[in-house]
Amino acid sequence: MLILISDAFDASLPERLKDFGEVTDDKSRVAEAEVVLIRSKTKCTREYIDAAPKLKYIIRGGVGLDNVDQVYAKEKGIRVENTADASSVAVAELAMALMLAPINHVVAGHNGMAGGKWLKKELKRTELYKKTLGLIGIGRIGTEVAKRCQAFGMKVIAFDAYVDKHEIAELKSLDEVLAQSDFISLHTPLTDETRSMINADRLALTKEGVIFVNTARGLVVDEAAMTKALESGHVACYATDVWSSDPPPADCPLTSAPRMLMTPHIGASSKENLGRIGDIVVDKLQGYQK
Repeated sequence: MLILISDAFDASLPERLKDFGEVTDDKSRVAEAEVVLIRSKTKCTREYIDAAPKLKYIIRGGVGLDNVDQVYAKEKGIRVENTADASSVAVAELAMALMLAPINHVVAGHNGMAGGKWLKKELKRTELYKKTLGLIGIGRIGTEVAKRCQAFGMKVIAFDAYVDKHEIAELKSLDEVLAQSDFISLHTPLTDETRSMINADRLALTKEGVIFVNTARGLVVDEAAMTKALESGHVACYATDVWSSDPPPADCPLTSAPRMLMTPHIGASSKENLGRIGDIVVDKLQGYQK
């Protein structure tokens, strides 16, 4: 069989997959592929699937499957799976970095020093200790964030419509989490239910000076509403790794908004995580061939 590696994976993976069949990264050969390995860049739309008549198996290296038309894939008898267990630590550690950087003025401090400025008096830090973290979504990644924030001495609360109890977080309604949190970290998949769930009405429920961290999906947040909240100062920082598209469009209002902290969708891109993803891909293909 032909295995198409359509996005960036660990450099060792092609050699590891040779026992299963021919391996290529030539996207023009998609019509020949029985297995396609993707991350976030490749969009397995209806058109993509129709262009791959031999396709039997899509493996998404990562968590979210919003870039795969799962309904159409099922109609075509195509198996679709992710590597959800691999990425939790990598994404959680980035979420912590995005939480810590703004309250410690890491970027402003660095830029000041690089520009010959000593901003010791101007940059006033605050702490995570005894602050309230609100998690929206308390699955694998949210749980890893909760563990780390608990170690910082934070109170951890969470909303998740599909979870009844949790070993760390106190579960509350979405409105309660929004109203009570000093920091809000998003860990929900993009669905019809969650698209633009952080909108103007919900932002109005939050504390003045709240900090949002988003390592989930860009479209969970209403960009225009968040931009206004940043401009008014109601939101002290929106620290995000995720966007409406990769990269964001030129007219994305957030990239030029104040109080932003931005990274280019690198949450799952640690060396260690790419290795774990490769391990899971190998395991899945072993099971597929049995």
